[in-house]
Amino acid sequence: MDLGIKGRVAMVTGASKGMGKASAMALAQEGCKVAICARTQTDLDEAVSELQGLGGHAIGVRADATEKEDIERFYEETVATLGEVDILVNAVGGAAAGTVDTMTDQEWQQNFDRNLFPGIRLIRLAVPGMKERRWGRIVNIASITGREFGGIYDQTRDRLMGYMSAKAALIAMSKHMSIQLAPFRILVNSVAPGIVTYPGGRRDLWAKQQTPEVMADFFERNLPMGVFGWPEPVGALIAFLCSETAGFLTGTCINFDGGGTQSLI
Repeated sequence: MDLGIKGRVAMVTGASKGMGKASAMALAQEGCKVAICARTQTDLDEAVSELQGLGGHAIGVRADATEKEDIERFYEETVATLGEVDILVNAVGGAAAGTVDTMTDQEWQQNFDRNLFPGIRLIRLAVPGMKERRWGRIVNIASITGREFGGIYDQTRDRLMGYMSAKAALIAMSKHMSIQLAPFRILVNSVAPGIVTYPGGRRDLWAKQQTPEVMADFFERNLPMGVFGWPEPVGALIAFLCSETAGFLTGTCINFDGGGTQSLI
């Protein structure tokens, strides 16, 4: 299927690994010119090489998405090299764990700095141009834990409230923004992954440390499909949400969790 976004300029944060990288790859396969950022230069270089191997235009900018100045530099270098931005995918994230009586103000702030503010800052830079051209796509990668109580591992389930709160805020912002920007034909959606991993990823390493019995019990309680999710289908979903084909789809949050969530709405 031709998604109709060949030649569009896309920015993806947190794109050297996992779901961010899969999103960048899917957009590149559709002919987008893709800019990615990450903190580690070697991972960034490897991802850019793979993107360029698809035959399109791709650049990488070493940047810490939690830093306002780095986000601004990432945006400026993208526009200078590839052109005005049409598509934003905010994939960066991370958790500072703790409970309400143990988390410091700094740890609360870290959760929002990692999961909410990078998207806010990048959107603020790109939206004026999208409004002028009356076309744009914004996809924010949230989490099922932003929609219902949960956690990846039992021992951390009750310590992720800062992360859950930030992801819930990201989903709420996406919904509100979709209504604000709909008159300009700018689509805003979020994706809520469940347990998604990749070889060498944190969850993959955790699983390798467990016994078969522990993993069987884990899958039975958390993943009805009996396997972890993997990044490439997330990338394909995000490419669709960024496409011409998704022309009337905005303001939604799509679960990607192998049936793991239990809420009805």
